[in-house]
Amino acid sequence: MKKLESTWYNMAVVLTLIAIVAGAALAYVNSLTEGPIKAIAKANEAAAIKAVLCADDVSVKDTKTIGEGDAAATVYLTDKGAAVKTSDPGNRSFGGGLVIMVGLDNEFHVLGYSILTSNETPGLGAKAGEWFQKDGKGSIIGKTAGGLMVSKDGGEIDAITASTITSRAFLNAVNNAQAAFMAVKGQSDMTGATSLNDKNVRKEVCDE
Repeated sequence: MKKLESTWYNMAVVLTLIAIVAGAALAYVNSLTEGPIKAIAKANEAAAIKAVLCADDVSVKDTKTIGEGDAAATVYLTDKGAAVKTSDPGNRSFGGGLVIMVGLDNEFHVLGYSILTSNETPGLGAKAGEWFQKDGKGSIIGKTAGGLMVSKDGGEIDAITASTITSRAFLNAVNNAQAAFMAVKGQSDMTGATSLNDKNVRKEVCDE
């Protein structure tokens, strides 16, 4: 077999063929993994909805999306309250990509939350998954979402040590969840979502 001459034309042809083959291979692999990845993400969201509403059996009655871009939020109306998938409007977290699920009752009390996606620094911003939980130093469980702020900004929530930026982003995301749920409440009759305004009902649901 005759060896190809080392010319610019031949090198360009070879590189083009390599790029075509590599692109086709990547497209094929993507087609194989896209379905399973979506299925895993859907399963994680379903688990998060149950977790933030403190219930093993949750029936989603309706789903609505409010807002656009990084201010968009998906509101899942259920028989146990609302679970809202949201992020920080403006994407101002330290590592970016902070996405959370927040459980709210009809009075916008925080029933629970779960971190879905986070690129924060391990050991600092990554502590958000525990810091704001019921037994955490900056607990938001039971508090009313909508005006949550860190103490440095005049609020009552203790920021994660050495990670004020992430704390602000997290609380902004929670407040965005409240705004989205409020907008949905103004658009519908809650499609059968159970009212959790009564303190005893909230105690039963989240063992407060």
